[in-house]
Amino acid sequence: MLKEKIKALAHTIAPELIGIRHHLHANPELSYQEFKTSVFVQEQLTLMGIEFEVKATTGILATLKGNNPSSRIIALRADMDALPIQEENDVPYQSQNKGVMHACGHDVHTTVLLGAARILKDLRADWEGTIKLLFQPGEERNPGGASYMIKDGVLENPRPDGIVALHVHPGLDVGKLSFRKGRVMASADEIYITIRSKGGHAAAPHLTADTVLIASQLIVSLQQIISRNNSPISPSVLSICSIQGGNTTNVIPSEVKLMGTFRAMDETWRYKAHELIRKQAVGLVESMGAEIDLHIDIGYPTVDNDPEFTEAAWQLANDFMGKQHVEETELRMGAEDFGYYTQIVPGCFFRLGVRNESKGIIHQVHTPKFDIDESAIEIGAGMMAYLGISLTK
Repeated sequence: MLKEKIKALAHTIAPELIGIRHHLHANPELSYQEFKTSVFVQEQLTLMGIEFEVKATTGILATLKGNNPSSRIIALRADMDALPIQEENDVPYQSQNKGVMHACGHDVHTTVLLGAARILKDLRADWEGTIKLLFQPGEERNPGGASYMIKDGVLENPRPDGIVALHVHPGLDVGKLSFRKGRVMASADEIYITIRSKGGHAAAPHLTADTVLIASQLIVSLQQIISRNNSPISPSVLSICSIQGGNTTNVIPSEVKLMGTFRAMDETWRYKAHELIRKQAVGLVESMGAEIDLHIDIGYPTVDNDPEFTEAAWQLANDFMGKQHVEETELRMGAEDFGYYTQIVPGCFFRLGVRNESKGIIHQVHTPKFDIDESAIEIGAGMMAYLGISLTK
């Protein structure tokens, strides 16, 4: 039975995959700088005898053809970039690049897709269709590596009938998967604000516009945009995450910079909010006597899992894992550039459980102590291979 063959292969290669993950984890690279990572992935594909093309500078498109290659085309995607975080885990595979860490599990995603590639290649005589493997750069940084991969033609010649990706989930126990149909993740835009005045002496605030006070008022004021303009049943988040200005106790700085993020689950509200943010920020700052520069960097769209395609993947997961090990994913305000793919072809973005409280593996992504229970790698590789094979029938 093909399912059992996949499971057996995933189990056999699991130690090798864990070694690959350790290499990737120890050698993280930031978004759009994944040069060594890309070379490593290319080397692995070459060893497997899998043809590939370099896309979007550091991205890779590999292609596998089974019997009757034109019968159905499925794409499987993994992201490769890391985050500007100093790792605090005391493990043999700790990051060797100071201030850079695979704190979002992209090392796992890349390893899983390499494992799936190995399984698919070894079982090529047993399945039909074409499977495109997308190793993508730059998921963590606007405009998103997915947008560059799409511009470089990864969804054409041939166009996939659907695309699948997984993401580690530190809130979900290892041995489990989770799926959700429809909208599953939010859009994400970045906000950059600079407030300027002539500055002045702290003892004479009446002779200048106090940029720190104005920034404080603006941060509070912007929160009212969501609470009083957006429907309370439509999730949305505005967070100002950085305030920079001044460096001593007795000088009102001439400049204060703010940075933040805006998330939404509704595209109409998303762009209406942009206008409200601009109007309110400019009006408040100018009314208090300062000047403002404001830029909203349009980021990723919402991630929309195609209901029919995701239902098919969900049922296959039930078959592969056992229904008791597959749950429904919660709606999340996080963002993913996988949303660009789902605007073009049907997509399914699902979660891979990596949590193990008994081993102390409990930390969330984007934190310096994030890690995974590595038995999840075998599960992920097998599941991705099974979806690739089964969805191409």
